[in-house]
Amino acid sequence: MQISTIAVIMAMAEEAEPFIREMGLAPVEAAIDGPLPLDVYAGKAGTADLVLIVGGKDPRHGVDCVATQPATLAAYLAIERFKPDLLINAGTAGGFRGRGAHIGDVYLGSGCIRFHDRRIPIPGMDAYGVGSYPVPEFKGLARALGLKRGIISTGNSLDMVPEDLERLRANGADVKEMEAAAIAWVADLYHVPLLALKSVTDLVDTETPTQEEFLANLALASEALQEKLTAAIAYCTA
Repeated sequence: MQISTIAVIMAMAEEAEPFIREMGLAPVEAAIDGPLPLDVYAGKAGTADLVLIVGGKDPRHGVDCVATQPATLAAYLAIERFKPDLLINAGTAGGFRGRGAHIGDVYLGSGCIRFHDRRIPIPGMDAYGVGSYPVPEFKGLARALGLKRGIISTGNSLDMVPEDLERLRANGADVKEMEAAAIAWVADLYHVPLLALKSVTDLVDTETPTQEEFLANLALASEALQEKLTAAIAYCTA
């Protein structure tokens, strides 16, 4: 596939900062019309145009815009405004020690991306709630970069209630995060290939509170993510 434009979507400024620095991306003022707080950066990856959209800061609460609402808007605007040949969602996630995850591992989403918290127990609507949006396998990229491959499951909460764990297991999830399925829905509608990379900040099947591990390992996982994201872009544009 000939790639002339890549759009990357990331939720948090701290996740994006190592990538912005490594790629020498520059902010693009007024790239998004209206009151949306999304931050846009641009640069080059070889001969391809590279655009990064970060969730920005919520104007009411002053925190990073995370989870599915800003992710959906970012994906739609990335596709409509920049017409990418490849969409990448990069971010951090929780992994499962029982499925072989370690802090700092970077997973490539494979098979499909699902929701675990959209519970709609009505025939037909139940499957719609889970989503199960297909994504390309990128097996060659995974081998070249030494990436773990697995199913990504998305929810709007950082912590997890027992029913979420049941749904995650039903999804066959290898990582748990807050944006990918929303982005995958938009990418599937527009027939834009999506590459999802998730770096593990916390292990959700241990006794340590998720928020403590997440905050303690965010910088480490963001650096690991940057390394693999940069290499993936180089691979895709070679």
